[in-house]
Amino acid sequence: MSRMFLKKVKRVVVKVGSGLIANEKFLPSNARLRRLVEQISCAQKNGYEVVLVSSGAIVLGMGEMGVLRRPSELDQLQAFASIGQALLMKKYNDLFRKSKSKCSQILLTWDDFHNHERYKNVRQTIKTMLSWGVVPIINENDSVTNDEIKFGDNDKLSALVASCVEADLLLILSDVDGLYDMRTPDKKLFREVKEITKEIESVAGGSVNKNVSKGGMKSKIDAIKIAVQSKIACVIAHGQTENVLNRVLAGENIGTYFSEKEEKLLSHKHWIAFGAKPQGFIVVDDGARKAVLDQGKSLLLPGIVSWSGHFKKGDVVVVQDKQGQEIGRGNINYSIIDLHDLTDKKGQREAIHRDDLVLTGK
Repeated sequence: MSRMFLKKVKRVVVKVGSGLIANEKFLPSNARLRRLVEQISCAQKNGYEVVLVSSGAIVLGMGEMGVLRRPSELDQLQAFASIGQALLMKKYNDLFRKSKSKCSQILLTWDDFHNHERYKNVRQTIKTMLSWGVVPIINENDSVTNDEIKFGDNDKLSALVASCVEADLLLILSDVDGLYDMRTPDKKLFREVKEITKEIESVAGGSVNKNVSKGGMKSKIDAIKIAVQSKIACVIAHGQTENVLNRVLAGENIGTYFSEKEEKLLSHKHWIAFGAKPQGFIVVDDGARKAVLDQGKSLLLPGIVSWSGHFKKGDVVVVQDKQGQEIGRGNINYSIIDLHDLTDKKGQREAIHRDDLVLTGK
């Protein structure tokens, strides 16, 4: 049975995890890497543009240093990432050269998405490389990142990259065949998921091997929620399935397919919802909550009851109700100092205009 995507696929982001990059001794898995590169080169020859989001730097750095237990100390993780990233790119460069293709390295932090100008620069750089027939290989810049600017896992990074470059498909290659319904006795594989509901989220779990990867099915589902809002089709498939990339592109019913939303979240609002890191919190009363959620209105100053954080005018903040539930995110028109200094909230400019507000709790 064949699979039909809602739109023609031209540009695809492929995400591979550390479990497919390294073997049990945390050394490069040469056979799997070679097959991956050959598939990407084949896809290019067939007219597709491919962006590769590749994990593996920390694990390969650990293998190079003979360490098989993932440390918790930040400086050690950063050092392993630096060592492993050089090994990883050398391996990719050699393999792509043998396949008569070219690749490049791009290391990103959340700051590259949070800052809108840098976000646009990332998009243009990747698109330029694709126009040259070069495969951008993207990873988080683990050698310099800290908790403040980390994505958390490369699943989320792949979804943000897919949205940034306006990809048509996000293919997440895992160590399982897709999303299984763990509630059923036979653990049936979902072939297609039209909407990610609370029920679908409940069957996803965390990472099994904490020494190798940080994600798991839950992080993949969270990432897919980001991508489908950009009208990007998503597939989770087993990375060791023979010729998996080109078979998915050909429409074979492999893995789990997550349907893209038919209505695309506007680029600016998608950035607010997923790309920007919130700098604070705004708590609103019940009247403001109803006006924002049910009536589609802007958030006015009189509806705000409290605030916290370190935001300035134009920053993205999380809007919560009095029960602490998130209802939206948006660009605020006041700094936290402005809010402290305001004595009269009536007649002032709205706190967040509805065009700069994304509803996340509806």
